[in-house]
Amino acid sequence: MEFELTLAFSSMGGGEGLTGLKGSAPPQHINVDNNARFRYLDDYWFLYYLRGKGTLNPDSPPEGSAAMSNKSSHLTITVQKSHILSLGERLYEQSIELIRELVNNAYDADATRVDVTISGKEIVVADNGEGMNMEGLQQYFNVGSDEKLLHPKSPRFRRDRIGQFGIGKFASLAAASRFEITTQKGDFTARVVFDKARWLEQGDSWVIPLTRLEPDPNRMDGTTVRLVDLKRVFKPEDVTQRIAEGVPIRAKNFAVYVNRYRVTPRKWSGNRIPVMEGTQYGIIHGEIVILPAYSASTQNMGIEIKVKGVTVRRELFSMASWGKAATRIRGEIHADFLPLTSDRSGFIEDSAEFETFLKGIEKIIAGIQKVYQQLASKQENRKVSRALKEALQRIHQALSLNPELSPFGVVPFAEKGRQDAGETAVEAGTKKEEPETEQITAEDEMPPDSDLENSTGADSSDKPQKDRKPSLRLATPNSVVKRLKFGDAGVTCCLDHLGEDGPECMTEGTIIYINRDHPLYKRESKKKDAHILNIARLITQEISLMKNSANPREAYNRQSKLLRDAFME
Repeated sequence: MEFELTLAFSSMGGGEGLTGLKGSAPPQHINVDNNARFRYLDDYWFLYYLRGKGTLNPDSPPEGSAAMSNKSSHLTITVQKSHILSLGERLYEQSIELIRELVNNAYDADATRVDVTISGKEIVVADNGEGMNMEGLQQYFNVGSDEKLLHPKSPRFRRDRIGQFGIGKFASLAAASRFEITTQKGDFTARVVFDKARWLEQGDSWVIPLTRLEPDPNRMDGTTVRLVDLKRVFKPEDVTQRIAEGVPIRAKNFAVYVNRYRVTPRKWSGNRIPVMEGTQYGIIHGEIVILPAYSASTQNMGIEIKVKGVTVRRELFSMASWGKAATRIRGEIHADFLPLTSDRSGFIEDSAEFETFLKGIEKIIAGIQKVYQQLASKQENRKVSRALKEALQRIHQALSLNPELSPFGVVPFAEKGRQDAGETAVEAGTKKEEPETEQITAEDEMPPDSDLENSTGADSSDKPQKDRKPSLRLATPNSVVKRLKFGDAGVTCCLDHLGEDGPECMTEGTIIYINRDHPLYKRESKKKDAHILNIARLITQEISLMKNSANPREAYNRQSKLLRDAFME
């Protein structure tokens, strides 16, 4: 059985948009032939497949008369059919968005499963949602309907409905010249075919064919949309990626499959930072991920801003000024209260909601920056620690070959199987052992005015006194400290932030400070080998001055000898 379904338009001024079939009453002051259908309700004009020309009712006052000047009249708002098609075709920046639109329609219809099948000739989107009866189909083809605004929650799962404007269905025309809708709800089953070429050939007629089908008892309720005569080729991987971003696939009781493979949310590995910020309009929440340095990429940079689980756009906000650090930031932020543009590709930026959102984001970004700086400091410390360790090992090697240059006397080595000091490498010629290095922190150091240093008592002389480590008076929590022992003697090296205006290096007792903020250190630390060489240069310089600080020329010659032997292969 075939019917004619009317394509109708609703204003957004209020009330409930209705559509109708043949037989609707004409409006006031309009006479039309038998093929035309109009209806006027409050601030709504409903236009039904117009065939013919209307004329003013003879009962209405003639134009230019006194009665006409004193009485109000009416004007009919009309829309060109071609404009509706153009609006649908140009609604989104990319035609791939139409598939996301169809899947989101299934989500709004309380579907638990959506299957997207992509082939060279057609695209099929099938769901097991609530389906549509005749009234539902009329509502579906009511362009600009505010049905989802009036009923923002789905009936079964109480989902926040995504659709708002009722124009997205025509986005299918951006990729296909014809689409078919087959739907079943209870004992109602029907198919609607929208053929762009045939519809335009009908002139002023706004009807599209609807065919009633026999209900299939083996099929559940749901809707299937077929896009045929495709204008372009869609790659399944591209569709999968767009669905992962633009569809609330994290929602409960909802799954989407593309060519039988389930679409899963994107996951990032790294340091995860949960965020939540309350506003007067709603909650801003989500998760930010700081990627490892080796995963940094300029592709898909930024944070996804989602409304009702759908990515609207990706933003960097103030992180755009972070430089390379911004390539490590990913994540998603949910703010369901943000007002959207009609194509859902942006926000209404002059709204109070968006301004409040930006203020909340400022607080969130400030917290992310603080965490990032802490992580960057830890990573940098690990790199510095490795460079310092290798530099000390090379210096130990040089001092072993040149014991006369050591300010600590002969460098001892333990005999095999013993832990105490043995003969030196130069004199014995034995196999050199790894130098003994110890990682320490500023907290491990004993302050010079410690209570233990000045404490006295009856039992103090009876207890063995443990040798205290030298005091790191200038060390900060981010300093890197290692000690190189030479038997009972040794030297402590502290790499710390002393400011750009601070000295490049300095010595207090047996503690050597190296300034990580010095411009020369920053330049040399960019490359591994140069970094190690620079650290070794500064340490050997201070060790050489310990030997005889009164003669800088001799200290320079000693340093040159130690550096040559330290990097001798």
